[in-house]
Amino acid sequence: MHQLFSKEVEFTPDSMHQTRGLKKIIEDERIGEIYVASKDNEIVGMVNLLYTVSTALGERVALLEDMVIDAKHRGEDIGSALLEYVLTCTKEKGVRRVTLLTDADNLSAHRFYESMGFSKSSMIPFRIQL
Repeated sequence: MHQLFSKEVEFTPDSMHQTRGLKKIIEDERIGEIYVASKDNEIVGMVNLLYTVSTALGERVALLEDMVIDAKHRGEDIGSALLEYVLTCTKEKGVRRVTLLTDADNLSAHRFYESMGFSKSSMIPFRIQL
């Protein structure tokens, strides 16, 4: 998580907060799921999905909250394989749409997600910290 949040503009690494969030997801699969990729008994990648229901679709949908591949293992197709697996499992569970956010200037992420079948939305995210 540190590698991911070190690169993102809106977030900063905070192991206490990130550990608390991951623990909540692990403890309640209704909230979401965490998928990992391993190599030589070491976790080298992670995708975390959060679930909700779309009123537009009337079905379960997911937010791809985080995806990170260890910097030492990027370019080994681990990310593509992991995301393909996640999307297959998610579709089998009846999820109708997966949405994700990425930094506007992270063009390599844009290219990666587009290569995996995602397309840019005309929707613009708004946030408020409470």
